[in-house]
Formats: sequence, structure tokens, C-alpha cells
Amino acid sequence: MKYIEEYRDKGLILKLSDHIKKSVTGNYAFMEVCGGHTSAIHRFGIPSLLPSEISLLSGPGCPVCVTATDFIDKAIVYSQRENVTIVTFGDLLRVPGSSSSLEKEKTRGADIRIVFSGLEALNIARKEPEKTVIFLGIGFETTAPGTAATVRTAKEEGLKNFLLLSAHKVMPPVMDAIVREGIKIDGFICPGHVATITGSHIFNFLPEKYKLGCVIAGFEPTDLLQSILMLISQMNSKSPDVEIQYSRAVTADGNLIAQHQLYEVFESCDANWRGFGNISASGLRLKKEYEDFDAVKRIPVTIQENTDNPSCICGDILRGLKKPDNCSLFRRACTPENPVGACMVSSEGACNSYFKYHSQ
Repeated sequence: MKYIEEYRDKGLILKLSDHIKKSVTGNYAFMEVCGGHTSAIHRFGIPSLLPSEISLLSGPGCPVCVTATDFIDKAIVYSQRENVTIVTFGDLLRVPGSSSSLEKEKTRGADIRIVFSGLEALNIARKEPEKTVIFLGIGFETTAPGTAATVRTAKEEGLKNFLLLSAHKVMPPVMDAIVREGIKIDGFICPGHVATITGSHIFNFLPEKYKLGCVIAGFEPTDLLQSILMLISQMNSKSPDVEIQYSRAVTADGNLIAQHQLYEVFESCDANWRGFGNISASGLRLKKEYEDFDAVKRIPVTIQENTDNPSCICGDILRGLKKPDNCSLFRRACTPENPVGACMVSSEGACNSYFKYHSQ
């Protein structure tokens, strides 16, 4: 298949691996901040192709994983209200809240439905006007434009029974928080899908402010290995920069149409991240002209102070401080069939990827 097989060519993969091994001059720690990269790295066995001097750290790139407990608790409270339908992407159902999950509430009779797009949620609102339909919006700059288009369509049609509960986030502030925390990182493997929308320029602050190199990577094994090689080259030459490896999809300016959709409907706000707490200007909320579709403003709810399982180290994993097999729950109490922490729920979560692609 074009654009797949050529990026999985065994000979090219081995050549890149050999080139990396010959290029190392010290120890390197690179962090990927995309759940798709986390999954691909372990699915394709990328660590086994690297020398021991290179450490790959999984960061806060899985949108399901970084969604904080208070958002889940709020969605659960909404689901318990009469004539409310919660519509969500499938992975979010199984993320544990403080004392329940959307999946558990669904088994107890709550009207919670899985959709694959915001437009499906709109169709439910159109067909069932007696219901208040609340769409759970999660994801980074990749998915937020789609949610923005959905809300704009709801306004154009005058749909009064469609609401959004937003957990949308943007990537640069959390990357800044990781660096400021002092976590040992020598460079970032930057998210290709995010950069397709935003352009590469959003990462310029990393070399300019912190002298850290970045490479925006694709998702095939040769993409990832070439990106690692590019980061090594930046380090060896002491010339940190923002480079685009994923040039077949990413440009410096990005998708201007999608950006216009995004910023017509959303504005930045502070947001709560699992493992990080509140990060300034890292979230997206509806602008004033669209706030009639904001579930929090239309239907204020109160949640109890939330708590996570103290044995779960998902927060430390998302910050690159620990790996899944450092957790006492991993493969024991916490499995994909029975996730204790959010990092085990999504296929893009570090714990889920470790579970599937690493032997015991």
C-alpha cells in the first residue's frame, strides 16, 4: 500500500538503526508527546532497534490519559440527570472517576452513547429534541477544530438541546511545564497530527527559550527512527531547532482553515491535567458568542472533591518520571480489561502499549 509499505521497509529500518548506533556520542533522553507515537514506538519495537544510550520517555500525549478526574466526575453527574444524553468517544467510557465511570453509569441505566464524531452527536440532538444532548469534547489541536465546526453548526441551526462539555487542550503549555519542572529531556519527538493543524511554528519556543531540539515525526517505523537520528544530529552539533520529518503532512504554517474554525469558536483558558494539575492557558473554552452551548454555563453542577487511586502512578508516567512497569498495579490489578488508571484505558496510553507489546 502506497505511503505505508515504503515506510516499513526492513532494509531501510535496519540501515537507520545502524546509523543511529554509529551516531551516538553520549546518553540521550527523548520524549514523545503524542499518544499515536507512544503506541507506534512499542508496536514496532523501536526501543529494541536503539542503543542503550538512548532512552525514550512517554509524555502527556494521550488525550484520554491527561483528562483529569474532575472532568469524568462532572460528566457522571450530568449522566445521572433526567432527560440527559451523554455522547462521547468510546475510550472515555472506561476512564475511572472518583467513585464510578461512565461505563458503570451506562450499565445502571444512564443514557450514554458512543459516537465517532461531533456530527453524530448533532444528529442525536436533531432527532431527539426532548433530550439534552451533552457532547464530551476531548483532544488537542487535532480534534478541537472538528468540535468547533460542530458547535458552529448547532448555532446556525438553532439547536437548543445540544451542549458541549469541553476538555480540549493545547500542547505547547504542557511541554513548557515539563521543561520548567526540570525533567531530564534532551529533545522532543513532536506530535505530527497536532502540527498538521497548527504548523511547526508552535514549537519554536523550545529551541529559542530552552535550547531544546524538536523533530515533528510521522507514525511509521522509518519516520520515528529518522526523527531520532535528526535529534541526535541536533545534539551532536549543538544546534537545537524545530525540524519537520513528517513533511508529507506538516508545514510551518499548518492548516489555516482548521485554525480559523478553532479560534472562531474557542478561546484559551486554564485547564486541569492529570499528573500536572492546573496549567495556565492550556485549555479551550467556548467564546462568549457560543457560551449558550457550554454545558457548565447552561447547567451548573457541583462535584465532590475528587480522588485518584493513590497506588496508580499514571501522573508520574505522563510526566516522564516513571514507566508503566514501575507501578505495583501494572499487569496485576490494572489491565486493559480492568483499568485502574487512565493510562491503561486508551490504545494510545503508555500502560496499555506496554501491556500489549512488552512481554512479562
